Parts: sequence; C-alpha cells; structure tokens
Amino acid sequence: MDCNEARPLLDANADHELTPPQSRDVQRHIESCEACRRESEMVRAMKGAVRSANYYRAPDELRAKIMAALPPTELAAPQGAVRDSEMRPEPRARQRKGWFDWVRLPQLPQLPKGGGFGPLAGEGAGGAMSGGGWHTGAAWRGGLALAFCALVAAGIAVTLHRTGEPMPLVDELVASHVRAQLSGHDIDVVSTDQHTVKPWFNGKLDYAPPVEDLSASGFPLAGGRLDYVGHRRVAVLTYRHAKHVIDVYVFPEDDRAAGKPGAAIVQDGYAVARWRDEGMMWWAITDAAPESLTALQAALTARLHGGEPGAPYSGS
Repeated sequence: MDCNEARPLLDANADHELTPPQSRDVQRHIESCEACRRESEMVRAMKGAVRSANYYRAPDELRAKIMAALPPTELAAPQGAVRDSEMRPEPRARQRKGWFDWVRLPQLPQLPKGGGFGPLAGEGAGGAMSGGGWHTGAAWRGGLALAFCALVAAGIAVTLHRTGEPMPLVDELVASHVRAQLSGHDIDVVSTDQHTVKPWFNGKLDYAPPVEDLSASGFPLAGGRLDYVGHRRVAVLTYRHAKHVIDVYVFPEDDRAAGKPGAAIVQDGYAVARWRDEGMMWWAITDAAPESLTALQAALTARLHGGEPGAPYSGS
C-alpha cells in the first residue's frame, strides 16, 4: 500500500471502520511512512478534541439580548415591503439546520447612501463610516459566527486541559475488544496455565507482561493474544467471569501510548478500568458490571505482590 491508497483511508481507520485486513495494511503503511503517520495523528487528535468537548447550546436569553440591542427602527421593514430573502429561494445548503440558527437575525434594511450607523450615517465622504457601511445583517451574523467559533475553540482547549482523559485511547481499546469478540478469534494462545501464556509473548513484544491466573478469585485465565493499539503491539490477557469475557491490555508504564491511571468509566456500554502496577499500565474492559473489574484489579494486585487471593468474586 502506498500513500495514494492509504491517505483516503486514514479517517476510516481512525474511526475503526475498516475491515481487519484493511486496518492491518494501513497500519503497516503508517509505520513505514512518516508523512502518513503525522497525518494519521492529526486526524486522531482532531477527532479526540471534538469528541471531548462539552456540548453547549446558547441560551434563548442571548438571542433576546441581541434583538433588544438593535435599534427599533431597524427591526421592522417598511410596510408592504417584501424582503429580499423572501423573493429568492434559499440555497439548498442553507436550508439545513445548523449550529448558528440561533444567531439568524432578520434582514436589515439597506442603510442610506454613505453607510454608517446612528449619527454618523450619511456624513458624506468625510464621515467616519462613509462609503463603507454595512448594508445588511450578513456582517452581523458573520461577526457573531466568528465569535462563537472562538468560544468553541477555547472551550475545547479548556475541556482537554481540565479532563486530561485519553478518550481516543479508550475508544480504540473498546473497539479492539469488540472486534475480537465479533471475529471469533479473541485468543491467540489458548491456555489456563500462566506458564504457557507468559513465554508465548517472548520475541513478539519489546517487554515482558506479567501473567497471573486468578481462578481462585473467580477470574480464570483463558489465554492471551497480540493486538495493535496506540500505534504499537500490546499484550492482551483474556479472563473469564461467569459468561463474560474480560480483556486486560498490558502496556509498559513509560510508553507514550499507555495512558494514565484514573477512575473507572463506562464507554458504549463497556466497563473500563485502568491502573498502574509493577511497571505496567493495565487496562481492563468487559461487558460485565464495573464492580467485576474492581474485584479483578484487587485480585491481580494481590497476586503481583505475593499476597493471598481473596474470596472468589460472585457478582455479575
């Protein structure tokens, strides 16, 4: 795959819309092409920023204030006059509702020749606004639209700074978990023996993920697999609990793709837990109750530090 083939697929790849073979081909090209890698990172960053931004709808009071600030003589068209916008059919693209409908103001009548507002209007060539006044409400709406865009951009920056949530990584992990379940090939090495699963990763990764069997705590090890997340290969340990599958993604804690520990969240109906331990960053994902991940984390932490496993977790 070359750049001409890969570039049109970068958006779909960021949205996890490609088939597994297409996704692998695009990822291989991204790894070998610096320009496409930068383009892919820009696409993902933009999608993450938009997804993380808070939705804000301007209150009705703002429209009322704008309307009240306009001179009363400019709000009403002359009696019997037909607005220019009523005579011309609106272009199709303008008929669709957009974000700026709340700032759509009435068409203002054309100002006297010479332009300007208030006492400056019609002062002639020497007037402060002569010859270049605003003749319609388009400039008003344009100015308000620009101001609104600036507010949205500032809101995105503030939101990202405040939350610090690696939402693109969460989306990618959940998508990886779902794809594995749908493919029917969610395990590369099928074994309940940690001494079989752990050496299977040798030579396939640039780190050695800890592997523990948590059967005594109600989370039997089912096996492991390799996956590609955050522009790198990662180890995935698969555990079972009742009729649910729990995928545990293991990153080196100092890897830039590993993310940071934080509170458990629910994304698209899947519980996601994350924590740091033993030099690794752990991400656990399941369609079971979030409490099951809390119990798995406690059991895994106890085993990693040589403690005794607690009572088997019996929740759903």
